[in-house]
Amino acid sequence: MANFAPVEEREEAIVLYNIHGIIPHDFPEGVYLRNGANPIFGGLKIAESIFGKSSQLWVEGEGMIHAMYFKKGSNGHWNISYNNKLVQTGTFQVEKDRKRPAFLPTVEGDPLAVLSAILLNSWRFGKMTKEYANTSCLIHSGRVYAITENHLPFEIDISTLQTLGSWDVNGGWTRPFTSHAKKAPHSGELVTMGFDPQKPFFEVGIISADGQKVAHKADLKFNRCTFCHEIGVTLRYNVILDFPIMLDARVLIKGKSFIKYDSKEFARIGVMPRHGDADSVTWFEVEPCVVFHILNCYEEDNEVVVIACRAPGSILSGPDHDFWETKNEWFSKGFKHFVQGSDESSADGLFFTRVHEWRLNIKSGQVKSRFLTGSQFSMDFPFINEHFTGLKNQFGYAQIVDSNASSVAGLAKYGGIAKLYLEEGEAEELIKVEYHMLPRNTFCTGAVFVAKTCGNEEDDGWIITFVHNENTNKSQVYMIDAKHFSNEPTATITLPRRVPYGFHGAFIT
Repeated sequence: MANFAPVEEREEAIVLYNIHGIIPHDFPEGVYLRNGANPIFGGLKIAESIFGKSSQLWVEGEGMIHAMYFKKGSNGHWNISYNNKLVQTGTFQVEKDRKRPAFLPTVEGDPLAVLSAILLNSWRFGKMTKEYANTSCLIHSGRVYAITENHLPFEIDISTLQTLGSWDVNGGWTRPFTSHAKKAPHSGELVTMGFDPQKPFFEVGIISADGQKVAHKADLKFNRCTFCHEIGVTLRYNVILDFPIMLDARVLIKGKSFIKYDSKEFARIGVMPRHGDADSVTWFEVEPCVVFHILNCYEEDNEVVVIACRAPGSILSGPDHDFWETKNEWFSKGFKHFVQGSDESSADGLFFTRVHEWRLNIKSGQVKSRFLTGSQFSMDFPFINEHFTGLKNQFGYAQIVDSNASSVAGLAKYGGIAKLYLEEGEAEELIKVEYHMLPRNTFCTGAVFVAKTCGNEEDDGWIITFVHNENTNKSQVYMIDAKHFSNEPTATITLPRRVPYGFHGAFIT
């Protein structure tokens, strides 16, 4: 597992002194967080029975928050410290009390074994699977939450990283909660959604700016359960992705995977008034594809513009037959460099992700669609200056997939970061992209944009990210000047211990 392997919790924060370069004086005081999977009890689990076997994926490990604290002393010098803690969900506490694994793996494996695991978990613990809280960190109304979309968020004490309990918005939201809720421009309301294998399949919720109540809730009356990882916002609208990555536990009895991407099914993007309902959504049919992450959405004239990372296939799907014999080869092929015109049945390059733009005309119903980036690099985990969420922006950023390293590992490894110049490129051309590539065998996770204090322009700020050098087995934090993007990092901070690869980050001022 190398740097995908879990690490132990720290007892307390540790002060860091190994800093190369200079941390700018106008870098804001705050906390850089990154969430990620950190399986307890030493690693991944496999359950075997007369029905076959099911196994835990790395992405199913318990959530661990890694935190970097940036504080200025009275003398103006920076004091920097690091800490980490596991997110103590309800299912985490069950296994911690038992001092051994208790929940059976339910995501991948022989279909009947997966079905039996779901039924046994439900019978024994009242939950089909574990609460992971390992995907992202959300900040709303001064509170911080760890989230994965199959359950409620868990509130985190930012100073100690202790878990304070789940958040149901004072009883107003009791269903799954997206890992990527968005703050609406100007109003400060939090726009969320939750998908569920049982009806209602998809609901949208609007949480008040103070986080005290669900101001609006709407069942969008889906007739299928689609795995939707993101929701978008503009000044007036919510943007809904209904793409054909489908969840259906009923097919397990037929020997099929209950998570499946079907390129023959329909795909659509919905534009919904902020406090609308199912009947008020305007749907736009688009070409079937896979989108997990939205870079940004905004309104321009009569169009709603959606910019996202698009791939031809889904990493959540797997081979239908001979699963255990072919799964490693399947994932290895999926991360290979995509070649235009390749046979999708071979899985080569299915996970190759490019930045894509849809322009949805509210008046005419027309859809304009184009790729913004080429096939030089696969890129995902996009982010922007969050002050521009839901508003037209000039710049975006994304982590660059190292296709060769990822193919060898069968898991994504990100060998650099891209800066996207969204307004530099004609309608039929690719946009300008600038790259900050990492040293060989060095990979990043959880990259975020940190805006400069009193900055005047959208890209006044820094990219901050955890990186790990597999040659030295050392982890660091890089600070990259967004205006001098391809230059050496402004500062690198060496950590006292390895930080495993993870998912999404956030910076709290």
